[in-house]
Amino acid sequence: MEISLEKIDTIRERTGCSYKEAKKALEKAGGDLVDALILIEEEKELEKKWTEEISVKGTELITKIKELIKKGNVTKIRVKQDDKILVEFPVTAGAVGALLVPHLAILGVIAAMAARCTLEVEKNGNDEKADDAQT
Repeated sequence: MEISLEKIDTIRERTGCSYKEAKKALEKAGGDLVDALILIEEEKELEKKWTEEISVKGTELITKIKELIKKGNVTKIRVKQDDKILVEFPVTAGAVGALLVPHLAILGVIAAMAARCTLEVEKNGNDEKADDAQT
């Protein structure tokens, strides 16, 4: 099992990972460069997130966001109008309560002003992607 700086540099160039991640992958792969690359690639696939866009009327904005949060697999929500981001906030289990209330108040103002918005919803990579919903 040989772990050389040359192998680590090759992995870093191909994947963009850190020295530590490259070394760890080489150790797991028993020094095999190709296996280490595959390990890193598989880890990155698990970490990937995907985004879903949903068009909603301004009056339905808060209802749709509450519905998405209730499902529990959302990590970030962006409200856009004509490709301009109006508001963006992370959604975590701890933030759903107290921290989300001010965001929903802001969204209420946006909903009152906007005729039509697009919700851009970032979800965990482990979840299956649902079809885009139009309301």
